[in-house]
Amino acid sequence: MHSVTIPRRPGKGWLVLIGGGEFSFGETEAADAAWLAKSSRPDGTVGFIPAASGSTDYGNHFAIYLDEYFERRVETIPVYRARDARRGKNAERIAKVDDLYLGGGVCDHLLDALNDTPCLEAVQQKIDDGATVVAIAAAAQAFGEVVRSIFGQKLLDGLAWLPGVAVDTNFDPGHVRRLRQLMARQSVHMGIGIEAESALLVGPDGEHQVVGSVYLLESADADLKELGSSKDTSG
Repeated sequence: MHSVTIPRRPGKGWLVLIGGGEFSFGETEAADAAWLAKSSRPDGTVGFIPAASGSTDYGNHFAIYLDEYFERRVETIPVYRARDARRGKNAERIAKVDDLYLGGGVCDHLLDALNDTPCLEAVQQKIDDGATVVAIAAAAQAFGEVVRSIFGQKLLDGLAWLPGVAVDTNFDPGHVRRLRQLMARQSVHMGIGIEAESALLVGPDGEHQVVGSVYLLESADADLKELGSSKDTSG
């Protein structure tokens, strides 16, 4: 385990980034148990945002899973495009749920849908107020400083909830080049790679917790280090 402070935007809640995996096969069960333990209200409703995938079925499948495995209710918040995220009613829906989960898909789609909208402001307000905000795979990458577009592989600005940090999901420590490429921007000072079925939980006071295996680059040309593993789940 490598001791490090992970920069994060202010807020009373936890930000949870899951590296990937199929919840329908139980692959994310350990990661999901960890973030649910941080939930702002253990019997509350989890709001599901499908913007990265655009799938109308994703939320239904996730709701069945979370109910069967953890007895938690899910409400899908219908944000698929920017026009949905500009609707005040959807921002109100986000405000009313207890925690949030952003589903995977394509990072570009998520950024296009949420950037500069009332719904993104509502998501930010949730973590400010103490809610747990969870993102998986491509959605998790979006919370870093920079992301790689699927269109021409160019680098795009992320949401920067982890300022100066690039996040790579479905990470393979044997293929670190992709994470190093994300760190080419001068504004990026740290790289974090999260394996599938693993998660990084970042708390409000600089603390963090790891489920599975998460890796760290302290510069683009540094050696890859283990930030933590399932054998050591404390920050």
